Amino acid sequence: MSTDRQAVPPKDPATPEAAPSGTEAADPQPAGIDAGSGGPGAEPPVPGRDGSEGEDGAAAPAEADTEADTETEVDAADGGGSDAPEAEAGAGASGGEAAAQPVVSEAAAELAAQKVERERIARRKAERQGPVDAGAKLSGKAADLLAAVRAVESGDKPSPVYFDEAPVAPRRAPEAPAAPRPARPAVPAPTAAGIDGVRAVLARGGAPEALAVPAATALGEDAAERLAEDPWRLLAVAGVRPTQADGFARALLGPDAGPGDERRAAALVGWLLEQAALKGHTALEAPTLESALAQYGVPDPAESLEQSIGEGAVLVFQEPLGPPVAEGEEQPVRVLVGLEGYALAEESLADGLARLANTFDDPADWEKAATGPGAELIRAASGHGLVTHTGGEAARAEPLALLAAARDLGLRVCLAAHTPADGAVTVADLLSGAAGPGRDGDGQFAVDLLVVLDAPQLDVETAAALVESVPDGARLVLSGDPGVLGSAGPGRVFGDVLAARACPQLVSRTPDPGPVGELVSGVGIGELNQVEAPGKEVVIVPVRDAGEAVHRAVQLVAESVPRAFGIPADSVQVITPGHGGSAGTRALNAALKERLNPGPGRFGGFDPGDRVVHVPSPGRAVPATVVTADAQGLHLDASGARIVVPKERVESQVRHGWAVTAHQAAGARWPAVVVVLPGDAAQALSRDWVYTAFGRAERHLSVVHGVDQALPRAVAEVLPKPRTTRLTGLLRALVAAAQDQPE
Repeated sequence: MSTDRQAVPPKDPATPEAAPSGTEAADPQPAGIDAGSGGPGAEPPVPGRDGSEGEDGAAAPAEADTEADTETEVDAADGGGSDAPEAEAGAGASGGEAAAQPVVSEAAAELAAQKVERERIARRKAERQGPVDAGAKLSGKAADLLAAVRAVESGDKPSPVYFDEAPVAPRRAPEAPAAPRPARPAVPAPTAAGIDGVRAVLARGGAPEALAVPAATALGEDAAERLAEDPWRLLAVAGVRPTQADGFARALLGPDAGPGDERRAAALVGWLLEQAALKGHTALEAPTLESALAQYGVPDPAESLEQSIGEGAVLVFQEPLGPPVAEGEEQPVRVLVGLEGYALAEESLADGLARLANTFDDPADWEKAATGPGAELIRAASGHGLVTHTGGEAARAEPLALLAAARDLGLRVCLAAHTPADGAVTVADLLSGAAGPGRDGDGQFAVDLLVVLDAPQLDVETAAALVESVPDGARLVLSGDPGVLGSAGPGRVFGDVLAARACPQLVSRTPDPGPVGELVSGVGIGELNQVEAPGKEVVIVPVRDAGEAVHRAVQLVAESVPRAFGIPADSVQVITPGHGGSAGTRALNAALKERLNPGPGRFGGFDPGDRVVHVPSPGRAVPATVVTADAQGLHLDASGARIVVPKERVESQVRHGWAVTAHQAAGARWPAVVVVLPGDAAQALSRDWVYTAFGRAERHLSVVHGVDQALPRAVAEVLPKPRTTRLTGLLRALVAAAQDQPE
């Protein structure tokens, strides 16, 4: 086919504003679970979801694919995130119980180890809060908080009493080394007897047998008894919806299972916050959460939330809004509700970042090394323990120059990135100890300078584990492009650190080169410009429907790009907005496999030579090639590293990888990229999605274009979705407290 360049469709100012993002696809219900009565009509939306790009599933376990099978993408999840193949809540035929066994990745084990240190924060919080008997009315600070919630809802001025006291000043470096960190705790697998007990309870309630293992794993010891007493605990299993839990509860409890049951309300509070976490939120505003409870038929949402707070199921916080007010005036606040794990991770992360920023007392004279494009960054890092660096792909040369200068000065350095890269270890491998400098006797990284690329891909729990492991006196540089898609898991770490202005911020002035760089730079400021591409660096391929989009994409990968640019087909990456649909990754991968590596799929659907993506844990997507398979499992080659995926995990952890989503592609680049935009993908597009997808191309970008004016409209008008987090406020408070401390 011809690769003649065609103009990018210009923005049409007369085009009406894009319609609201697509509605969330209905979740398939497990067989045997009644639809339930969470409220009249269809199940209401989850707070934090707008349906566009289907963010639900962002941080879902690798065993459970919670993406809706639509053209929309799992925002904050796909491969950049938990891009595991979907195992619907009731689909036990294909995966079986073996596939549902919990898989503990090295990164997850490291995060579990960090929990020991976070317990310190939990104890501190417990000491600040008076005990509240389960089910009792609130008193003290908790009562003040609920009064503030009511005041916020009614429009009155809130109480000046804060639920969280002001953070203490960051600690100085300890004089004596801390005790070595404990060994990583193993996550206990459910016993056979426990699974059998859960299976029996599920059978009584008409729920699928395939839920036995994940339910036993999620509920822990005495899972069967807990599930029988409180059927709504089934919501703890990934993929189970409230309507399904309602049906299960009615089957077990009969007419007693009403919408106002306290157990139901408590389970819904936790489930709603978990669903919000899949969208990237670490907390929700209290009025938003109460509104969502009302939509699910809870008769008294305020009372239900109050009870959850009193029982310690969730934590609540008041966050000041705006600048401090004069003495005697009321400080505007917003009341946030969050789950303990994310709250502790954010507090631990804030403590760690403030520690690095405020306790650094070893500035150095690196002026002689401050030359070339990284000079400003070298000067900043020489005198500060925490530095942020922003810029596009070309700006990566600056942190590399810093590393080289520090290495020449005799410092221990480490470069970490979201995906495998030359000279860098992945963040997951660094945390697990599979790569990198290792840890010292105190359990911290043996480094003097740690540079983290792709910082926007850090979720709050990973970032907390990373920062906690950086020793006092070391330097941490967080570098990345704030215009790309956000992390797969909850949190907005890089954006929050930038917003807090708690450390020096270096902005690169190095532009991305060539027509592709010019195009991407325009997208970053909301403009889809027509660029001059004399060497056909940018090609627009208009299509009429999804079928033609798949056909043209295969032609580009297999014929046109290799012929015109000498780039082999295995170095051309296809990117599309979603997994499902007639031009999603599934359809594209099937067509590309048939053309590039046909075979019977004798290894669980895969053949030697297949390009795949291995998703060992949420937030990780490792490109690889299938080598062979044996009794151990599927053998993959990932840039020279051999990976063996046990056969029972192949279905849940491995996808074909000729075509991926933008989230899976984040952090990586290829010589040539083909972005496929079928007509039904229009509602999935946003500025950060287009910026990320187009920016993955180094030499050539082909855009298979079928969305008409939706593309320029998305670039101009559809901004990244906001995330509700606490990190910015926590950091600002810690920095202010440190500045108020006497010298």
